[in-house]
Amino acid sequence: MTSDAVIQTHQLTMRFGKHTALAPLDLTIPRGSVYALAGHNGAGKTTLLKLLLNVLHPTAGSVTLLGTDSTKLSSEMFTRVGYVAEGQEMPEWMTVREFMDYLCPFYSTWEEGSLLRDLDLPEDRHIRDLSRGMRMKLALASVLAFRPELILMDEPFSGLDPLVRDELTRTLIDRLATEDGTPPTVLISTHDLAEIEPFATHAAMLHNGHLMFAEPLDMLLDRFREITVTLTEAASVARAFPKDWLCPESSGAVVRFVHANGSSESLPQEIRSALPSIQTIESTSIGLREIFLAVTRTQRSAA
Repeated sequence: MTSDAVIQTHQLTMRFGKHTALAPLDLTIPRGSVYALAGHNGAGKTTLLKLLLNVLHPTAGSVTLLGTDSTKLSSEMFTRVGYVAEGQEMPEWMTVREFMDYLCPFYSTWEEGSLLRDLDLPEDRHIRDLSRGMRMKLALASVLAFRPELILMDEPFSGLDPLVRDELTRTLIDRLATEDGTPPTVLISTHDLAEIEPFATHAAMLHNGHLMFAEPLDMLLDRFREITVTLTEAASVARAFPKDWLCPESSGAVVRFVHANGSSESLPQEIRSALPSIQTIESTSIGLREIFLAVTRTQRSAA
């Protein structure tokens, strides 16, 4: 395991019968990063998180988490890891205040501060009476209060209204800015890529159990570009293009596609070799959501 890695997997594989939920996966998550894990439903995101926490045992390969083999995680290790998930179970009969007071003695690092107030959580409300958004906010508060070194979040924004999403992200960002300069490492599995893009440092994507990419977000956003090519005459995209040209489409004399290596200096020459009679070439930045859609559509077309 590299010295700055909080999570490292080596050829991590999970099969359920004949179904491969996770193909051999090598992934390194550096300390202090905020890692966005994207993927469609059934891509393997939840399976990966469960493997990291030793809830599932891999078919092959290994996981090292906080310097320890995941199969040997002790109860003390779990006081350094926080987990927040969609539909997380909590004691329904407790009030918000009783739940937080119940958890406090388990963690020597507990520092609740203004968490409940920041998240607008009513302390005297029973958990069974909380809305979906409030339950997710309470789950987050119960994790942030003990200041874990690693936070794993599985679809935390799913089905929540924009206001609750904003409260969750603002509270999480505020807690990432620690006074001692050692912020927690965060791995967030999510479909809501627009929510996490502003503060994520890295991004990875799973498709049908296969890792499509895993890299710093700034490098990813730099290399994926939308390319618009204007020709002197109408063209068709019903032909073979380089594999880095994702989702090509044409409309009259305009050809548009997403290039997976759009920052390459040789890009203009590559385009002129593939397309005739070019008038203009325009390169535009795209976001994480657009990258996810382009890669997913390309993989589905190939399948």
